[in-house]
Amino acid sequence: MFINITNSETGNNKGSSARLVEYLEKENKLKNDNREKELWFTNDRYDVPHQEVRVKLDNNIAKLSKTDDKFFLVNISPSEKEILFLKQKYTEDLLQQKLKEYAIAVMDAYALNFKKDSITSSKDLLWFGKLEHFRYYSNTGEKVKNAEVSVGDIKEGEQMHLQIIVSRKDITNKIKLSPKNNSRGKNIAHSAKFGQFDNLAFKENSEKLFDNMFNYQRGLKEKLMYSVTYAPEQVHLVISNYSSTLSRISFL
Repeated sequence: MFINITNSETGNNKGSSARLVEYLEKENKLKNDNREKELWFTNDRYDVPHQEVRVKLDNNIAKLSKTDDKFFLVNISPSEKEILFLKQKYTEDLLQQKLKEYAIAVMDAYALNFKKDSITSSKDLLWFGKLEHFRYYSNTGEKVKNAEVSVGDIKEGEQMHLQIIVSRKDITNKIKLSPKNNSRGKNIAHSAKFGQFDNLAFKENSEKLFDNMFNYQRGLKEKLMYSVTYAPEQVHLVISNYSSTLSRISFL
């Protein structure tokens, strides 16, 4: 399981969400039948049109300055092994529904991770998710450089994943919440005001949520803490490369 929150310093999240929302509509643009298009989802809804996503996010920025982050992008990417496990367990339609339910649980964990009394679940956040079935080769890929594939070609294997845009402000448009604040209680006054966010704990909790929800028997070497403990340099390199690529393509 790979879960990442994009670094806002490398992406344009200080203005409107329109460009990102439009980018995440890329698979729908290939479908002529509106009934086949994948709508956005949030806590109790699975039928949110992209126009509503943009309007609600862009209107939830009270008292944020021009240089403040307005939203963050959370990427939830199950491994190919995890997707194949789910495909054996569920039909295609049910699999997609279960992944969306898992995303809601992940956003519950995201909310709780701020350790603020007023933020206790995903319902206290303004966020919208999108299920995507494919990933595409970018101009930085080795296969593109070697002329084996072209930019924009679909990557092989199981690539189903979820993208979530979450507002910097809570659902009431009053409280600022930033996953970039990783003080972990070192500054009590600052943490009480803005919340604190332990990125590693968030990812580990999300991994455990997946295992518990789907009864997935995760091997030792599949666990996040194993990677962090025994191969921190490699994990850091993978995360850095992934974040860099995602930042370049997500804000075109």
